[in-house]
Amino acid sequence: MTQRELPEEYVDGYADILIDASATGRRLSRDELDSRRSLGERAARSPYGLRQLVVAHLAATRAVANSLPLPPSGREARAVMDSALAAAEQAVDAFAEGYERAQRLAVRQEEAARREFIDDLLYGRSDLGRLSERAEHFGLRLAHAHAVAVAAGPERYDDLHPVTRLVEFALNSRFGDRRTLLATKAGRLICVAPGDRSDVLDHFAKRAHDATGGGQVAVGRPHPGAGGVVHSYEEALNALELAEKMGLDAPVLRSEDLLVFPVLTRDRQAMADLVRTTLGPLREARGGARPLLDTLTAYFDAGCNAAEAARRLSLSVRALTYRLERIHRCTGADPADPMHRYTLQTAVIGARLLDWPEREL
Repeated sequence: MTQRELPEEYVDGYADILIDASATGRRLSRDELDSRRSLGERAARSPYGLRQLVVAHLAATRAVANSLPLPPSGREARAVMDSALAAAEQAVDAFAEGYERAQRLAVRQEEAARREFIDDLLYGRSDLGRLSERAEHFGLRLAHAHAVAVAAGPERYDDLHPVTRLVEFALNSRFGDRRTLLATKAGRLICVAPGDRSDVLDHFAKRAHDATGGGQVAVGRPHPGAGGVVHSYEEALNALELAEKMGLDAPVLRSEDLLVFPVLTRDRQAMADLVRTTLGPLREARGGARPLLDTLTAYFDAGCNAAEAARRLSLSVRALTYRLERIHRCTGADPADPMHRYTLQTAVIGARLLDWPEREL
C-alpha cells in the first residue's frame, strides 16, 4: 500500500512534523503526540489494519527523507536524517498506541456485549424480538430450533480458561462457522447449536468431557424460538442436578432420557407421601434408614441382581439377602416380589430426589 492509497486523514500533518523536527533536532511536543494517538484511534475504526498503516507511514517517511535538503557535510546530513527518523519513531509509536488502545476498548465492549447477550439469551430477560436481532450478530437464528449442552467439571471455567479455548478450537476445527455459540455461565461450559445439528453437540460433549478431565455433560432437547434456548438450557441444568441427586455417572446425559423423573416429582406432595408411607418405617431399624435405603438403591441399580448389588456394596450375598429381609419386615414390601418392587423402586427414586432421610418431608 502506498501513501496515495491511504486516506489522507490518517497521515494528516505527519510530513510537516518530520520536516520541522529534522530541521531543529527536537522531540515531538505533547500536542503532536496526542494528535498522532487520536489519528490512531480513528484509524482503528477504519478498514485498515495496523500493519498497512505502519507501512504507509514508512512510505511517507521515505518520501520526506528523499525531499529533505541535506547539508554538504556528511556528519551534519546524518544528524538531519537521525532527527527525522527519531521523529518518525515517536510519531508512529504514538499512532500505534492510539490504534491499539482503541482496539482494546473495542474488544472489551464486544466482550461486554457478548456477555450481556448470553445472559439475556439463557435467562430470557430481554424482549424476544430485540434478542433475535442481537442473536444474528453472534451467528444464531432464533427463529429456528436450538438445543443447549452444558458441561460441568471439577473447577469453574470462564471465557479465557484454557479448557474453554481448547473446546472452542476443537469445535471450530471440526465444524467451522456452523451458527454455534460457545460460552461460559456460572463456571460451566455452554454450547448452543441448531436443533438439527446433533453432531455438533455430540462433538462438544466428547471434547468437553475429555478437556475437563471427565466432567459431565447434559444436553437439552431442541426447542424453537428465543424462548426455546432458555427451555433447552434449563433442561440441561436440571439433568445435571438430577445426576447429582441420583448418582448418575454417565458422561453424557440427555434430557429426553430422563423425562420420567420430572413426571415422578411433578406432584411433589404425592411423592413425599409415598416416601414417608413406604420407606418411613426404615427409620426405626437399627442404624437408621440410610444403610437400608442404600441397599435398595444398589439392588435396583443392579437390575435386582443380588450378587451384583452385594459386590457394589462390598457385602456378601448372604449379608445383602439379610438386609433385604429386614426391609421386608420393616416395610411389609418384599423387594423380590414384582408386585411390591415397583412401589419400592419409585419410593427409592423419590427419596433420592427429595434428599430423604436427611431432609424431613
